[in-house]
Amino acid sequence: MNLHPPGPFRAVLFDLDGTLLDTLEDIAFSLNAVLERHGYPTHTLKECRELVGFGMEALVESALPEHARNESVVVPLLEEMKTSYANHWNENSKPYDGIGLLLDAIDRKGLQKVILSNKPDLFTKLCADELLKPWRFDVVMGHHREIAHKPDPQGALLLAGMLGVQPSEVLYVGDSGIDMKTACAAGMYPMGVLWGFRPERELREMGAAWLANTPEEIIDFLELARQA
Repeated sequence: MNLHPPGPFRAVLFDLDGTLLDTLEDIAFSLNAVLERHGYPTHTLKECRELVGFGMEALVESALPEHARNESVVVPLLEEMKTSYANHWNENSKPYDGIGLLLDAIDRKGLQKVILSNKPDLFTKLCADELLKPWRFDVVMGHHREIAHKPDPQGALLLAGMLGVQPSEVLYVGDSGIDMKTACAAGMYPMGVLWGFRPERELREMGAAWLANTPEEIIDFLELARQA
């Protein structure tokens, strides 16, 4: 059951893959190309849906058979995965339906907006710059050496500090249990979206306070919060 929204928010923090952008096909293709090249089993889109979200290194490791999950295999395959993805990242990836309307509404409301992803920082910025070109984000941050992967709240708290807002003034929007855990750990309002990579059950179990079926529902939620 959705909980009543708190008072007005000053910023919205978005996850990227599975939240703003449907990137699964390009990720899966890039991963499978590397696995096939080395004679490892490949994965269906449904299987890849369960593997993504923890960062690219974790993706490569979890996609390998258990006997191959060691540093001597994972490290060189990770570099190949980065090269493969660099060549195929924009073949099928695109914003989900309604995302443009949502981002426009956030701009009209004068809210700050940021992106925090476990995808490597270079690819996070590339996807945002090219696939979300019409909209300006205050900060776009992917994973890099100085920031722990989500669900560690370090990155989310860093972004709140950069925006000059309290964590409680941030609406955190994501499609995975990782995002919900991150939001809760950071003291942000955890909103789960149901059009992404993870099931409703996972979002609820990991602490989602509100679930949105469409981006338009987030617009309505922000209006409710403004009136609270």
